[in-house]
Amino acid sequence: MSWITRVRNALPFIAPKSEVPENLWHKCPSCTQMVFGREWEDNLSVCPKCGHHGRIGPRERFAQIFDEGSFRTLATPTVREDPLKFRDSKKYTDRIKAARTSTSERDALINAAGTIEGHKAVVGVQDFAFMGGSMGLAVGAAFVQGADEALQRNCPYIIFTAAGGARMQEGILSLMQMPRSTVAIQRLRAAGLPYIVVLTDPTTGGVTASYAMLGDIQISEPNALIGFAGQRVIENTIREKLPEGFQRAEYLLAHGMIDMVVERGNLRSTLAQVIGYLAPQASTAA
Repeated sequence: MSWITRVRNALPFIAPKSEVPENLWHKCPSCTQMVFGREWEDNLSVCPKCGHHGRIGPRERFAQIFDEGSFRTLATPTVREDPLKFRDSKKYTDRIKAARTSTSERDALINAAGTIEGHKAVVGVQDFAFMGGSMGLAVGAAFVQGADEALQRNCPYIIFTAAGGARMQEGILSLMQMPRSTVAIQRLRAAGLPYIVVLTDPTTGGVTASYAMLGDIQISEPNALIGFAGQRVIENTIREKLPEGFQRAEYLLAHGMIDMVVERGNLRSTLAQVIGYLAPQASTAA
């Protein structure tokens, strides 16, 4: 032990290093400012200095959106894992195990059913921390599960998207989840139930090309990256420089691709208002 450490530990007004929590401070990835961890959490993982909306997982999202104590998570559907016996630098099964360990979730899409300001709703949340929120058999099955639950409860299905696209380790089987989810959305529409999409950062690839852009109402969090192909790929293809802010939520709003951009703190009330307009029968008071 160095003399500096001995002196530091001997001072009563300085907490020993081992007692200082690792999450005491959070560095904003946008403005790089250090934010007190408790302040970051109290502000719904939004930077109070620049307004950057941090990525959050399903459990945090459910707690923010649903009425307190009103929701239950749905069991993740069981699907065949590693159907193609895929391996790159690692086995696909090893990647799944690592993702489950780091996120404590079975796969990248989790559903829950509850109420939002008294309105019944089923909410699905994609977790970008789980293999980039990629869409495979499990995500497709979970999406259909969420739509089926909404049909049974006679209420809207709300999906929070966050994905890098289809899951390459499942090949064509991952791409088949695009038409599969589209059929589930058509069933909701046939029953007269709203399908509401909340786009979060980032939403790209096959997810954007399917259920992420098929909502009756398209909402986005501020400055979310939304697109199909990457900006550099597009620029190299068309040989032109793209406009500033291209593929960001505000640009898409200005060009009619989405309906509104809503800050995280206002999402719950906004969703309740939209449900009240589109599905008044979903009110528990009705």
